[in-house]
Amino acid sequence: MNMQALGLIETLGFTTAVSAADAALKAANVRLVAVEKVIGVGGSLGVTIHLSGDVAAVNASVEAGKTEAQRVGKVISAHVIAKAHEDVTLKILSKYLLKKENTASESVIVSSTVDPLTKGNEHMSDTSPASPGTTDSTESNDSNDKPN
Repeated sequence: MNMQALGLIETLGFTTAVSAADAALKAANVRLVAVEKVIGVGGSLGVTIHLSGDVAAVNASVEAGKTEAQRVGKVISAHVIAKAHEDVTLKILSKYLLKKENTASESVIVSSTVDPLTKGNEHMSDTSPASPGTTDSTESNDSNDKPN
């Protein structure tokens, strides 16, 4: 198995996380493999971005992302794991994995136990909204809206 470094940047707020991810991805040849959003104490949104690549690239990208996030908002923590054990990615991070680049009209996530740090992300579930012109079976055009 080709083990890669795992970089984590945990921020307070979505804007801070987006700024961190942008800087991190521009700084080095890494991939954004997951985004984790958690409502914390006091209703604050904690967002952790997960980056993957070779150790030097992940170190550089996490440092750049952390610096930018500190400029924009608050960083809770930032850390690089040089060679994450496969159980970390398969059992802990798997529910937050991204499959491919998201567009404005779709969101795709991985729903299987595939190691995100390697390129073997073949299994996914599409959670994108219905395309224009399609009808969801739960929608009703009846003005009485009776349960099905």
